[in-house]
Amino acid sequence: MNQQHRSGCPINLTLEVVGDKWSLIVLRDMMFGNRRHFRELLTQSEEGIASNILADRLRRLLDDGLISKADDPSHKQKAIYSLTEMAIELLPVFAQIAAWGRKWLPVSEELSIRAELLEKGGPEMWERFMEELRTDHLGEPLSEAAQKRLPVRLELQAAYLEVVARNAGSA
Repeated sequence: MNQQHRSGCPINLTLEVVGDKWSLIVLRDMMFGNRRHFRELLTQSEEGIASNILADRLRRLLDDGLISKADDPSHKQKAIYSLTEMAIELLPVFAQIAAWGRKWLPVSEELSIRAELLEKGGPEMWERFMEELRTDHLGEPLSEAAQKRLPVRLELQAAYLEVVARNAGSA
């Protein structure tokens, strides 16, 4: 982690690590979209990140300990990126940022439905999702209770697809 900091303020230090738009977008896409490869992060983002910016942000996130990188066993020339515990614990922050955005900004229904569900689900849903992320990204075993319920990511995706279908039908 970079040792040159403007101050020891926790808000400042956090912003030094995740305070630029693209770092948050990359983490969001890994967390909520399960995008783990460079090409997925490059081509499947609503915001259209440039490849040089993506490469730079991945390098920064690696250096700051928010993601890890490993060779993809399915393809010799691909890397697979994983969230670290440090990044997974940002999930409640993302939920709060999204709740604030829903309240104050002109969000679209399609892209805010997941935020609405996370807001309504609160800390209990966030904990469930973080457990699932730990399984996906850190290889931790899923609890018996978690194995018996629909994964949070699928719950969020189903709500998104429902809104998209409803809006397509009314167009």
